[in-house]
Order: sequence, then structure tokens, then C-alpha cells
Amino acid sequence: MLCPRYMDLNEAREILAEMGIELTARQMKRAADKDIHGHRKLPFFIDPIDGKLKIEKGVLTEIYRRRQIDAQRQLQV
Repeated sequence: MLCPRYMDLNEAREILAEMGIELTARQMKRAADKDIHGHRKLPFFIDPIDGKLKIEKGVLTEIYRRRQIDAQRQLQV
């Protein structure tokens, strides 16, 4: 079983860049910040120990994989 790997905003941005998704630090922060309804675009959470926003690497990559699959399914009308 693989151990989860939790990343902060900068590490998550680097992982996305490796996947070809170039985001600025500001774009990444906006995706992690809560909107007026208290929802985040990406499932970041506040680490209870250091108080920083974190996300699990597998969750982040899975979100993009699912979006790609959904887009491909929409083409197959």
C-alpha cells in the first residue's frame, strides 16, 4: 500500500507543471482559497500541525485525470 504524500501549494504547483499545467502562484492560491460559499476549487485542507494548506498528491492528479475522461466522454456524442 502506498503512503499518501501531502504537498503544500508550491509543491502542488510543481506537480501540475510536470503534467504540463503551468499555473502562477496566484492562480494556485485562488484554487486553494475558499469562495464566498466556503468551497475550494481543489480539496486543500489546513494541516493541523503547521497550519499550511495541503493536498494529497494522488487526489490532485486524479482530479485532472477525471476531468480529461469527462471531456473525452462528452466528445463521444
